[in-house]
This record gives sequence, C-alpha cells and structure tokens, in this order.
Amino acid sequence: MDFFHYRNKIQPQRGTLLLSEPYLADPNFERTAILLTEHNEEGSVGFILNKPSDSRVSEVMDTMKDFDSRIFIGGPVQQDTLHFIHRVPILEDAIEIGNSLFWGGDFEQLTSLIETHQANVLDIKFFLGYSGWSPGQLEEELKMDSWIVSDQVSDALVFETNPELMWKEAMRSLGGRFSVYSNYPEDPRMN
Repeated sequence: MDFFHYRNKIQPQRGTLLLSEPYLADPNFERTAILLTEHNEEGSVGFILNKPSDSRVSEVMDTMKDFDSRIFIGGPVQQDTLHFIHRVPILEDAIEIGNSLFWGGDFEQLTSLIETHQANVLDIKFFLGYSGWSPGQLEEELKMDSWIVSDQVSDALVFETNPELMWKEAMRSLGGRFSVYSNYPEDPRMN
C-alpha cells in the first residue's frame, strides 16, 4: 500500500492519532502523538500524549496531594486549563473515545475513586491545555502533509508507553515506509 493511499484511507475522527510528520517545524508539535477526542464540523480537539511537563498533579491540585503523576502538555491552547484522559469506565459524565479510553468526567467522583482505591492513578493522564483546530483547519494541515492519521490506538500505547518512545512506536506500528520514518534523525544534519 503506498503512502498516499494509506493517508487518505484513514480519516481523522474521535479516537484516532495524529502523528506529526518527521520534520514538522512547529516546536509545539515536533514528533508528537495527539489523541483526537473530538472531530466534527465545529473543529477538532486532542491532547499531546508524549510531551511531559515538569509539573506534578499534586503541585497544581490541592485536592490531589497524593497524586504524584507528571502532567503532560496537551497543546498550546488554554494552557491554564486541566484536562484528563483515563481508562476508568465507571466515571460518570466521561466521553468514550474508544479502545477503553475516556475523556473527562465527574472530577469529584474521580478524586473519590482514587482516594478509595477504586481507580488506579496509573489509569489517568492529566494535561495542561489542549490542541485545537477550527472548522476545516485540520483538513488543510493534512493536505499540507503536516500529519499522519493512525487508527493504531490502544490504552497500552496511551498509558504504558514511554513518552520519549511513543511517536517512534506509533509510527513503527503503521509498518511500511512509516517504520522508516520512525528512524529519521531529529536533526538531519546529524545523520
């Protein structure tokens, strides 16, 4: 299957990944894997899965003092907001993304589930900000070859893959020429 055919076969939708092209020049999205949580006529929303910040949840949330997990940079939009993706299916008001993944939900209930050990902190990933596209913007970026859309998404990729290796692993999972892309040097001058 050639590259063009593959790219047009998988369309962006809730639950797919956007993988940045190897040489995408935007520092916000360099070698990123973004999980789309919404894609419709009003635009698109997603979270960068592999860009950890230096902050911990316990440092930014008074109600989660025992939650020492690292917060991720979800994207450049509204970085003063906190969001979460999880695999806690009993959480009320959560939006199902697919592949045992959920977005948001009742935060007080989540806190209670963590405190009572009904939810594992390893099943929750917090994000400062998000990645967003206005109507038609993502489609234009796809035409400009900024992104590769992948349906190779699993809860293990989101929660168990080392963030430093995630983009490479997600590319490799597509096979073919994408496996080659996964080995492109970050700086081609260093090749």
